[in-house]
Amino acid sequence: MSCLLTCCASLTCGCCSTVASGITKKSARIAYCGLFGASLIVSWILREVASPLLMKLPWINNAEHTKEWYQMNTVLRVSLGNFLFFTVLALIMIGVKDQNDRRDSLHHGGWLGKMIIWLLLIVLMFFLPNVVIDIYGVLSKFGAGLFLLVQVVMLLDFTYTWNDAWVAKDEQKWYIALLAVSVGCYIAAFTFSGLLFIWFNPSGQDCGLNVFFIVMTMILAFAYGIIALHPAVNGSLLPASVISVYCAYVCYTGLSSEPRDYVCNGLHNKSKAVSVGTLILGMLTTVLSVLYSALRAGSSTTFLTSPPSSPRAGGSKPLLDSEDTEAGTNKKDSESRPVTYSYTFFHLIFALASMYSAMLLSGWTSSSDSSDLIDIGWASVWVKICTEWVTGGLYVWSLIAPLIMPDREFY
Repeated sequence: MSCLLTCCASLTCGCCSTVASGITKKSARIAYCGLFGASLIVSWILREVASPLLMKLPWINNAEHTKEWYQMNTVLRVSLGNFLFFTVLALIMIGVKDQNDRRDSLHHGGWLGKMIIWLLLIVLMFFLPNVVIDIYGVLSKFGAGLFLLVQVVMLLDFTYTWNDAWVAKDEQKWYIALLAVSVGCYIAAFTFSGLLFIWFNPSGQDCGLNVFFIVMTMILAFAYGIIALHPAVNGSLLPASVISVYCAYVCYTGLSSEPRDYVCNGLHNKSKAVSVGTLILGMLTTVLSVLYSALRAGSSTTFLTSPPSSPRAGGSKPLLDSEDTEAGTNKKDSESRPVTYSYTFFHLIFALASMYSAMLLSGWTSSSDSSDLIDIGWASVWVKICTEWVTGGLYVWSLIAPLIMPDREFY
């Protein structure tokens, strides 16, 4: 087991070092994203090959367990090491306000030392007793939920930023483009919802729950547009249409996570495993969402502190600053300069994403009939459906908050 972990660690370290050495010159944030991506690869590889070796470790194999349990345990141990790495960095970076702080250089440099610590943490997790991993598995469900909430906030922030950027141009062609994109998104959302009726409501089957999920998605899409276009709200159709498409997609992922033997899962009930392409797409979506969340973290105000459909202070600020500003290398004078984003919040996003990726690879720690099934089960279904509803609730709140609290300035 130790030999296998050492080999994986060496290979991962070599890959990460090569990528980081060429990318940190522009942004340390991208390097952290690469490190997180490496943790996903390590989890995936060990999940497939480390189970037989874990059976030989007495502090892990202390009872009768299935192969799926060992795979889940492996994923959780790698996730715990990744979680501790980013959590420690988040704690260290508390209170960093300007680039003259010594911790600023720690955040942007020392990559060889940080990679060694990261690898050691992952290896040490395989020497912990099972009870610690079980507790982390329970806590990961809550942490994954928080990450999904952050992801929703970032999506809404993106849609408002996009809308504000085009509105600020104040030209007819951009208004036409806004209308075209909005109509296109709504057509896509309702077309996709129609396909969901075909895929997840087979004829001759009583699939009331699936129908409820799909109908609610369509009703909410209508509601988003009506509320956004209400004269009192002074909103815009673009954010409403983008949120509608996203909710339709989340509804699809939720329904596709239903057990393979469930008769109402007409799209996958004849499939015994998740295809490699589907799994890669899921992992890529996770990495991209983490990447955007991390790059956006702390660099601008969020939708909750800005009026909908209006230009915001700092809204046009680039996600990535220049090399000198980001890395803090241009410090020829002694003047204190504020950091461009919150380092603590930045690392917390990765810590929560580590929990989310563990839940994704372990099917939210629910038992499965097949080790090839990933992110399958009713726990995964309800988490995703609830995420869809929370997304809608946050979007509606962003529209009506200025009406409910007129004395507060939203900018």
